[in-house]
Amino acid sequence: MNNGVDVVTFNADRSLYAVPVGRVQEILDLRPVAAMPNAPAHLVGIIDLRGANIPVVDLRCLLGRPPGEDTAQSRILVVWLAYGGGRIIIGIKTDRVIEVTALDQPDLRPLEEADLLRWSGSAIAGIGRRKGEVVSVLDLDRLFDRVELAAAMAGVDDLDAVA
Repeated sequence: MNNGVDVVTFNADRSLYAVPVGRVQEILDLRPVAAMPNAPAHLVGIIDLRGANIPVVDLRCLLGRPPGEDTAQSRILVVWLAYGGGRIIIGIKTDRVIEVTALDQPDLRPLEEADLLRWSGSAIAGIGRRKGEVVSVLDLDRLFDRVELAAAMAGVDDLDAVA
């Protein structure tokens, strides 16, 4: 690897995204998800991970993208978020995990034209490149600031047990 930012890259709706590798606890194959009653659209449900209940959210839905079909390449990224002065663990359903890699350059660049385009890129930590392809690096904490995590956490216990 070079001196770039170490990330896990993945797809959602044909776009390339990444999160810092230090935020990813594990990458899971799709598994049965227990749907939650009256859940918001982004909350797929809850999975059991070694006895802990982990909420799973649909990344496409969070990013305002159209729904997609699950495939043999769909994965759940288990990541941690800063929340309420601590950490919580959630699963993020992606279309496909590509690789653990380093970005081409160590510096992420903001989308400077975001204000002009009337777009809040608050969920994007910056734009990088991998092998010349544009990679949007997600800021997980800001992405989930916009989401009502309390609804996703309803009925979920033992979160500290996996943090």
